[in-house]
Amino acid sequence: MNTAHTKPDGISEEEYLELAKKVQNSPWRQSYHIQPVTGLLNDPNGLAWYNGFYHLFYQWFPFGPVHGTKYWYHLRSKDLIFWEDLGIGLAPDQNFDSHGVYSGSSMKKDGLLYLFYTGNHRDDNWVRHSSQCLAVMDEEGRIQKETTPLIPKPPDGITEHFRDPKVWKGENGYLMITGAQKISQTGTALMYQSADLKRWEYRGELSVPWKTKAFMWECPDYFEADGYGILMMCPQGLETEESGNSNIYEAGYLIGNPMNEDTLTFDGNQYEKLDYGFDFYAPQTFLDHLGRRILFGWMGLPEISYPTDRYGWAHCLTIPRELTIADGRIRLNPVKEMELLRSELVCETIFIDEESYRDVRFYGRHYELMVQLIKQNAGIFEISVRQNKQEQTVIRYSSKDQMICVDRSASGEAFAKDYGSLRKAGLKSGLKELRIFSDESSLEIFVNQGEVCFSLRIFPQESGIETVFTAREGSVKAAIQKWNLKV
Repeated sequence: MNTAHTKPDGISEEEYLELAKKVQNSPWRQSYHIQPVTGLLNDPNGLAWYNGFYHLFYQWFPFGPVHGTKYWYHLRSKDLIFWEDLGIGLAPDQNFDSHGVYSGSSMKKDGLLYLFYTGNHRDDNWVRHSSQCLAVMDEEGRIQKETTPLIPKPPDGITEHFRDPKVWKGENGYLMITGAQKISQTGTALMYQSADLKRWEYRGELSVPWKTKAFMWECPDYFEADGYGILMMCPQGLETEESGNSNIYEAGYLIGNPMNEDTLTFDGNQYEKLDYGFDFYAPQTFLDHLGRRILFGWMGLPEISYPTDRYGWAHCLTIPRELTIADGRIRLNPVKEMELLRSELVCETIFIDEESYRDVRFYGRHYELMVQLIKQNAGIFEISVRQNKQEQTVIRYSSKDQMICVDRSASGEAFAKDYGSLRKAGLKSGLKELRIFSDESSLEIFVNQGEVCFSLRIFPQESGIETVFTAREGSVKAAIQKWNLKV
């Protein structure tokens, strides 16, 4: 392992190599997802297509599976699938970011990639001070920080929970949106404007009609697509009736007419989930050179312990997803480049009537499974994946209420027990298609070409490879395709 660009300060090369060896030899390491070399990964940051490559950074604490002092770790790729490790992109080496280089975004200008992030500093009394900061990367990959923050402190009426700048080009210059918390302990989003990406003017709070009890809006992301304005965010502190499930935190969006940049108003009123699974947070999007809006998310949640913690690492990112709009709602689907991972293909059309079907050709741990329903007369249709004698993750569809659910109560080593083991979503016109990506310790399930998706971590034994299809209260005819994925 070459540690020239990856080893953080504060640890010897021998200690770092030992930690990395422990992580690499641990169970549940993913085969095709982005995951940390050591320590903890969380939010994707600074996503861009720049100088012939996709660039991706992520929040990283190198020394263990805890949210310590954060770095930005840097990867690049030609195809979104196979990534080159560029090591540390930004380190907490300035007074204003001494306690963490927190999340942010990127913007291309004049042949340079501007990297916006939140600097986190604690004073001698351990009081947090948040600022919005800038680093600039040139075409050679050299990154230089500005020596002072762009926005040194939050505006009046805002607490030090002031972070996650997302920048885009608006009608009259550049705009920045940040997540924030008001002194009243309610969440909000703040707007800034700039002509040159370096001098920023505070414009005020973004006004939205959505009423929520959330105490903080993290990771805001505003963009426009197909004539709509979309505001994505992670509202912390939603009431159960607002969110509809039991996750500690979640990611969602408002959709409406494009933002009025003069009045800072946005009419999105109906909150929708981005992902109905157990483990999805801090999504970020960007527009690539093909005109696609691409999304990555963190396949994890804050304040939750995961089974890999005891091996010195935690978390991964989702696979890259293309974001589109249909019927006034977001749809998320795997990018086409995921097909680069496909190897052996198995196809079968099955008919099951009040029975179960299994075939060893559909077994595995690292695969893509496509199920297209040709005829569906069953009251209940189930697919049990990553199954052995004791374990299984069940995807269950009920035609009576057109509800699909994912049950991980027996998925393997249990965790996050306080937040339940069942997640569900209603389907507008019933179940038509399922596309399932299985990796060593995760499932990503895309329903009806992105009408609904579920992201979840699972921690089964290596023997958990079986796939079983079951129909109850009627029959199902389905076309099944399964690709083993290159690892």
